[in-house]
Amino acid sequence: MPATYGFLSTYPPTECGLATFNAALATHLNTTGGAGVVRLLAGDDTGGGIELDRNAARVVHTWHTDTPGGWAAAANALNRFDVAVIQHEYGVYPGDAGNEVLPLLRALKVPAVVVLHTVLSHPDPLQRSVLERIAVSADALVTMTDTARQRLISGYAVDPRKIAVIPHGARSHERAGQAGHDRPQLLTWGLLGPGKGIEWALRALALLDEPRPVYTIAGRTHPKVLEQFSDAYRDSLKALAGRLGVTEAVRWEDRYLDDAELSRLILSSDVVVLPYDSTEQVTSGVLIEAVGAGVPVVATEFPHAVELLASGPGLLVPHQDPEAMASAIKHLLAEPGLAGRLTGLAGGPTLRWPAVAARYQALAGRLIAERTPVAASVPA
Repeated sequence: MPATYGFLSTYPPTECGLATFNAALATHLNTTGGAGVVRLLAGDDTGGGIELDRNAARVVHTWHTDTPGGWAAAANALNRFDVAVIQHEYGVYPGDAGNEVLPLLRALKVPAVVVLHTVLSHPDPLQRSVLERIAVSADALVTMTDTARQRLISGYAVDPRKIAVIPHGARSHERAGQAGHDRPQLLTWGLLGPGKGIEWALRALALLDEPRPVYTIAGRTHPKVLEQFSDAYRDSLKALAGRLGVTEAVRWEDRYLDDAELSRLILSSDVVVLPYDSTEQVTSGVLIEAVGAGVPVVATEFPHAVELLASGPGLLVPHQDPEAMASAIKHLLAEPGLAGRLTGLAGGPTLRWPAVAARYQALAGRLIAERTPVAASVPA
């Protein structure tokens, strides 16, 4: 019988990268209907416009993270499956540094795979302690890049034998029938907020020759940013675009894009720009989607970009350097047909969700086998 999978994560209609990742992975492991999700839900989460695939895993329990002790019922729900797949990110679990995930892990009676979406190079003592205790309780730890694996081994007390590197998955994109455009198209997408570095991309846009490319900034403001600061970041970017004289070259898509809309937008782009400020980011779903679609990328030197773009599907630039960013964009735009030549680089089919899900299946199968007692032979 195929294994069944219980997932612990945020989940649509919550709009965040963790929810999107978990929905995709759970869908591709739900081929026989044997997957269910324990959804992490904060009290102020009203969700959004995300619609699930018809084959998506069902929600079997909701852990309301503003209610103390919710881990116990969540663990009971996960124990109804053969394997628990737990998404770990800072800020989604209750307790100091998210430490309420620890009693849940200890209460599990089935193998636990913990997917680490962030591995900090300079954690505070509590963050380090919680992650190291997660590593003790988990049967396997998954990082999505070798950079994260090396950081985990060198910076934390963990058993290296527990670590598996499985990349972030990407959708399949169909290029047939894509419409042309008169001006080059640049694209940045994802939930918007400080740290995205959009201000540096706007400054780079101002350095490009007329007629400038059209720069599309797609995605809603991150709900937590919107709650605390309203739309101050987006407003500041619009004001900056005005001061730089590039307002007419910037197109704002302040809404959630479904998979089909996002795929069309990615494939209509000539260059994806990832101007992130972070020097910690070891996983970027946006980067994976761009590379998987064969669209050239200009990215700042965050760890995942350094690792993935080394094989050629884009260019790296220093952080907060609009001159270097503008030069890299010009270089990529000057190479006709580059997108077609990039398809298949940096992993190609191995980055597609079916291939990624197969690696999780193999890992789960190994863990189940290790837990299954071998029947003792009976003497004749």
